[in-house]
Amino acid sequence: MAVLVALAALAGLLSGRYVRVLAGGFTDADPDADPRAAPDAVPHADPDADPHAAPDADSRTGTRAVPGLDVRAEARAAFGRALRTWPVPAWPPTVEVATAAVAALVAWRAGLPYVYLAVAGTALALIDWRTSRLPDAITLPSYPLLALSLLPTGEVPRALLGAAALAAVYGVLWLVRPAAMGLGDVKLAGLIGMAAAARGWEAWAVAAVAGQLLGALYALALLLTRRATRDTQFPLGPFMLLGALVAVCLEG
Repeated sequence: MAVLVALAALAGLLSGRYVRVLAGGFTDADPDADPRAAPDAVPHADPDADPHAAPDADSRTGTRAVPGLDVRAEARAAFGRALRTWPVPAWPPTVEVATAAVAALVAWRAGLPYVYLAVAGTALALIDWRTSRLPDAITLPSYPLLALSLLPTGEVPRALLGAAALAAVYGVLWLVRPAAMGLGDVKLAGLIGMAAAARGWEAWAVAAVAGQLLGALYALALLLTRRATRDTQFPLGPFMLLGALVAVCLEG
């Protein structure tokens, strides 16, 4: 087990470099920005900007409305740049170390089949936190890739049922209050439901509740510290993924 965890940590450390570069390819600001520029930086990130300010969100796509932005070209450029990158951690290696830690934890508690979700989830959490976007270019291909990685568990049928069920739950929440979450969150919920259900229905239930609970606690903390109002919006994806991490790491 120790060897497998060490291998997962190494894989996460190397993959973290790709996560860093890939995340830097998705922007939320200037529609005229070249997504191929500045491979290790989030384009046009303003260090003085309020990260909790309500985004100009498109509730039908789950992404920020960026006029004139060609999301397909942006994704192609981001993936192309990542593929041309050597897996050597940048300095400071915060993203790389975080990816390694999540991969090692998941491998220890759940097994190697879940390491893919650890890496993809870290990328999605980073992108959503910085840009309030969950790119389809990462979320949608992750469905078949995660299903393939779960084949050794023998739980793919239950995983697919869990994906459909949690996506349906979030779909209802989106229909009831589309301003509170985006369609990207609904797509992410299906991915989380797939991984959690493969661990068991108890894990699925934890994943279904934990993301909303963690997001609510974060919102409460912002209100108590007067850093936000009741109308302030923030990305839900990172909290959903953190809840999924807790669920997947439960004992099976």
